[in-house]
Amino acid sequence: MTELNGLRILVVEDEPILADTLKLDLEAQGAIVLGPAPSVSKAIACIAEAEVIDAAVLDVKLRGENSFPIASDLDRQDIPFVFLTGFDRSPVTLRFADIPVFEKPVDPDVLVAALRGEVDRKIAQRAAPGRSADRNRHRG
Repeated sequence: MTELNGLRILVVEDEPILADTLKLDLEAQGAIVLGPAPSVSKAIACIAEAEVIDAAVLDVKLRGENSFPIASDLDRQDIPFVFLTGFDRSPVTLRFADIPVFEKPVDPDVLVAALRGEVDRKIAQRAAPGRSADRNRHRG
């Protein structure tokens, strides 16, 4: 099954083993993985440099920082994302109530289904009447 066939997925994770596992799991489902980016600054740089990002997986805590600036940047650009956390999820659900949050380690099938669902939801929103069909998903 290749549910993410050809989708460019940004992975933001600071734990090397988990980052590599996420990368391999997503690639096994046909994704083109950008990153993994281990910090807020590297993730923001990846976003700025990428031509297209279809979705992202964000670890909530990155080397003592939270990933909310990355999430806000992606949200402004209408790029869907999900969160992963090994900690309390309440700060995430307060700030980003509509965004899926998964506890680490996450089942790869659950993660893939969530990413596919978020991408499909964004596509449906963009196609809805009254939305501009040519809205930029990513700044150039």
